[in-house]
Amino acid sequence: MINGNGILDATAKAFSVHPEWKRKNGIATAAELRNADFALVQDGICTEQELAGTYARICGMPVPDENELKVAGLFPGASFEFFNANYCIPMEWDDDSMVMLVSDPYSLDRLRYLADREWKRSISFQFVRRTVAERLLARLKNEEVEEQETAIDTGDENMLRSMAGEARIVRLVNDIFSRALETGASDIHVEPGMEQVSVRCRIDGVLREIMTCPLSQFPAIASRIKLLGGLNIAESRLPQDGRTTIRLGQDELDMRISTIPILTGESIVLRLLNQDALSFDLHTLGMSDRLLEQFENLVQVPHGIILVVGPTGSGKTTTLYSVIHKLNDQKKKIITIEDPVEYKMPGLCQMQVNPKIGVTFAAGLRHIVRQDPDIILVGEIRDRETADIAINAALTGHLVLSTLHTNDAVGAVTRLLDMGVEPFLVSSALFGVLSQRLVRKICPDCNGMPGKVETCRRCGKTGFKGRSGIFELLNVNDEFRNAINRNSDSAELEAIAVKHGMTTLLQDAEEKIRLGITTREEVRRSTVES
Repeated sequence: MINGNGILDATAKAFSVHPEWKRKNGIATAAELRNADFALVQDGICTEQELAGTYARICGMPVPDENELKVAGLFPGASFEFFNANYCIPMEWDDDSMVMLVSDPYSLDRLRYLADREWKRSISFQFVRRTVAERLLARLKNEEVEEQETAIDTGDENMLRSMAGEARIVRLVNDIFSRALETGASDIHVEPGMEQVSVRCRIDGVLREIMTCPLSQFPAIASRIKLLGGLNIAESRLPQDGRTTIRLGQDELDMRISTIPILTGESIVLRLLNQDALSFDLHTLGMSDRLLEQFENLVQVPHGIILVVGPTGSGKTTTLYSVIHKLNDQKKKIITIEDPVEYKMPGLCQMQVNPKIGVTFAAGLRHIVRQDPDIILVGEIRDRETADIAINAALTGHLVLSTLHTNDAVGAVTRLLDMGVEPFLVSSALFGVLSQRLVRKICPDCNGMPGKVETCRRCGKTGFKGRSGIFELLNVNDEFRNAINRNSDSAELEAIAVKHGMTTLLQDAEEKIRLGITTREEVRRSTVES
């Protein structure tokens, strides 16, 4: 976070790295300072949120809730052109007073003068980010937005590239990234509709709309994102995939970008991985003390297969990397094969699947076992060939960690058998299965209580903040292995697991409900939807 002195230092730095800005008599003009502010954000020295917050504190102005801003419309004697040029918007006004939203701290004296001499009203200010002001101004001038729509040729690459580089579009896209980072979002969805562009973030597993933009801005927004990800900005008819890393203030954000054509344009989804905020610790996943102790003992086995199972988005990869983080030291050779490599961790040899050149999970795993590894992480076992190689590696002295898409721990056994793996191989290689889901945790500020939720900024008025896992851990013992060899059905296998102390997902969820960590409705949503 930067403070007032930090703003001055950062602005000086912006001038030093942009010598093209010429100052008369060594004094910076307001226009030059605005350029410096934009450069601070564009160059990753600070975020727009930090810049706006600092100016608001210096000027003693409140910052409104951006999700509840309303535009009052133009008052007599005011022109849209003036507000557009000064990045300010009337929020409230009557015959005697007005509330003005401003994003330019250098315009306050001028606005006070005009309010007193020409508009004949007392004036107060609230501070908003530049990108917020631009969105509100576009809303205030809808007829101009419609005129722009007819002028855009989305097939003109030079025009798209020029639009993507406009300062207002750069700020808007950076604002989308910043708001996603602030809310802890895992994904950003940018979707053009029939009348406007919707920007939604997946926060704690649930999509939430964070802003809307005029439809005319979508070609520029899409082009800006594509340029960042190294995609073809002129191609909108075919799906594309890319990846990029950007810095927002003190945070480094790794993004996977996917686009697909839809009837109204393109759906753009960005998967966010905040490398600076990553923390792989088994103690933070939400396991009970008893289960955590059992799981930590399980992953110490020198060889065999340990599986983490659950639907997409249930936190399987995070759990596996928490295991790897615990086991990682100079005495062990650890190799991973993933699709894609989501997290970068020192001390590992990480390999990415690339089917275009024949590097599948099976092909890559076949070569990995020749590298003399101690531990192998396979992103997912998808087919029999991969399963056979993983099991063979486990039976020849390697610890293999992987994932499967099944609904419960016992389901991992039946899934392997359904793939065609022989029962005696499954019973010999499999040592344990952890099944998991993610549930939202009750917000500690409002406790999800009616009347408090509606005013709670910490949880975004949802009643939930953060997520916790619910788990069931299957430890494979001799009785369970004998049951696998007899081709026992899943009901018998689960009965044996429970008899030997396995706590089921629903039992673990009930305990978290009792402790006030989550709600019954949230557990139902997480388990039924999966």
